[in-house]
Amino acid sequence: MTSFLIKNAEGVLTGKTGQHARATGDIRVENGIISEIGALEKRPNERVIDASGCVVTPGLVNTHHHLFQSCLKAVPAGMNERLATWLRLVPVSHWHLLDGDVMKVSAMVGMAELALSGATTVADHHYFYSDRYDFDPNEVLFDVADRFGMRFLLARGGATQARKYDTDDVPPLPIEPLDDMIDAVTTAAQRWHDPAPDAMRRVAFAPTTPTFSLPDSALREVRAATRHLGLRLHSHLSENMDYVEYTMGKYGMRPVHWLAEQDWLGEDVWYAHMVEIDDSEIAVLAETGTAMSHCPQANARLGSGVAPTSALHAAGGTVSLAVDGAAANEAADMGTTLYLAFALPRASEKEAAASRAETVLSWATAGGARALGFDTIGTIEVGKSADLAIFELNRPRYFGQHDQAISPIISAGDLSVRHSFVRGNTIVENGELPWLDMEWLRAEALRVVNKLKAAA
Repeated sequence: MTSFLIKNAEGVLTGKTGQHARATGDIRVENGIISEIGALEKRPNERVIDASGCVVTPGLVNTHHHLFQSCLKAVPAGMNERLATWLRLVPVSHWHLLDGDVMKVSAMVGMAELALSGATTVADHHYFYSDRYDFDPNEVLFDVADRFGMRFLLARGGATQARKYDTDDVPPLPIEPLDDMIDAVTTAAQRWHDPAPDAMRRVAFAPTTPTFSLPDSALREVRAATRHLGLRLHSHLSENMDYVEYTMGKYGMRPVHWLAEQDWLGEDVWYAHMVEIDDSEIAVLAETGTAMSHCPQANARLGSGVAPTSALHAAGGTVSLAVDGAAANEAADMGTTLYLAFALPRASEKEAAASRAETVLSWATAGGARALGFDTIGTIEVGKSADLAIFELNRPRYFGQHDQAISPIISAGDLSVRHSFVRGNTIVENGELPWLDMEWLRAEALRVVNKLKAAA
């Protein structure tokens, strides 16, 4: 049922900032659209969703993930390594072990973790494509997203050249000629990309990195392809100083300034991480509307640092939130993301007002919608699609709080989702994914982990 009335919430966070960050009253949904907000009476035969003891927010938007990594958590060799070594020891050392079975189970684990932490939209950056595979990663990902009923954007990645890691002792990386990559993205877009404002399925062009994965000569050709196809552009950028040292050494410019010359900035572009950007780069990002996909737990886990989110936000730029791949953080849930996005700027800047809970929630909703180009979601307001999350305040850490509306952001831990919806369709119901046997999924994940360990 896509029509209902949400009543009795402890608080409503709208996804906006400033004086419009909160709303009061009830929320009416009709045919998947928010139609009224305020003191509303139940209509005859109208379904009522009881939100007593809950906070209602827009559905959370995860703007950067690697779902294939969901069964690569806590690989011992990479647990205490920095980015380049971790890349070599974990994803790069396992790409050739992926098959359709591993891919499907990993995607299901990741989507379940996201859905049960309030996500309703997911962008997955998949970057391993090989003619050795007897399965299509794109098809697996879209099929799993369909089962969960969540909005899904495939950021189709890949590389035309291999990068250098901390040693040459790595399995040869799968690379493809540029023309083949463009053709593959075109095929994916023709099959799955929906440009409609309220789309459920999108495709973006997402080379793994502009620095290490493509030759200079390919950058403008990729950019031209995104415009021809009507797709957004995504990649990793400035995750640590390796990126800065590369472009400074080769071009005498920091990454953002170098990419400005390649026409790789704009409102249709978003980058993951951007930990190492300076004030001049922040100004360019804000001016061009290029969005940040902030991945606080992966950046912390790998010792990469803390992205300057508050500075980009203050400059008028777009900040969104993401969990990144589970192999780099072991808790790929939106609750951990919200809390660290709230707490880490305060720690790194030594300033208690460096971040505000309502602003962080806005990054996870309106900011994510803006970064991905989903115009009908991200805020709770009349006329927007009913992508909503209802968080239950039933854990001891919520007890005793004077302001419960911001509890899902400031209290950390595993978020408790009572209900969530996409276009008014149920995703989570009474804290569960109604169609998914969690014990079965746990057993499947254990089987896949054992399979990977044996193969490795």
